[in-house]
Parts: sequence; structure tokens; C-alpha cells
Amino acid sequence: MLTVYGIHSCDTCRRARNYLTEKGIEFTFHDLRADGLDIQMLERWTDRIGWERLLNKRSLSWRKVPEADRDDMNRDKAIAAMLDQPTLVKRPVFEHNTYMAIGFSEKRFGEFLKQSGGQRSTSG
Repeated sequence: MLTVYGIHSCDTCRRARNYLTEKGIEFTFHDLRADGLDIQMLERWTDRIGWERLLNKRSLSWRKVPEADRDDMNRDKAIAAMLDQPTLVKRPVFEHNTYMAIGFSEKRFGEFLKQSGGQRSTSG
């Protein structure tokens, strides 16, 4: 099953959810604010794709991180920062047992459908 992690009010997350629903792709949505974010999720994601790709350095939350911390960022500090401020997670995060992606792209979901055998159903 595909899980989409994001924030309910995020426009990109909303576009991704709408796209998946329109295509009949079964997924569950996990709101990082309402449903939570834990260290196990972040460690799993950073192991699969790296903390550098997961950390959203374009967010307003990133600008609030003290410059000294931004300059000296590493995996452990990034995980701690994302736990403290879930909006530092680049989103949406798409996780499936054979597939993981960050950000929304219709092309990327074409690849997901090929890899997953075209999982289809209705959910969301």
C-alpha cells in the first residue's frame, strides 16, 4: 500500500492526493502535523533517500533555524530538526515497499505504477 506523508493544507500534497484519487491509486494519507512524525519514520526515510533530500531548505521553517545550525547540519541534527518542526520535511513523501519519492510529479507516478504493477483501488 502506498502511504502519502504530508500536511493536509499543503497545496502540493493536495494536488498529489487528487491525482492519485483520479487515477484510482489506493493510498493512505498521513498528516505529519495531525498524525505525528517519529524518529523511526525519519531514520527509515533517511536510510532510503538521504537526509539531504528529505530536508526542505526552501521552507519558511528552514529560515528560522539558526544560521550556525544550518551551516553545521548533519543527519542527526536534521532528524532532530524535522522532529521538532515537521514542516522541515520536504513533501509530500511517498512510501511504498518498493518505491519512495519526495515531491509530486506525474512522471514519477507513472514510474511508480510500472514498478507496483498498477495498484488500483479507491481510498484516500
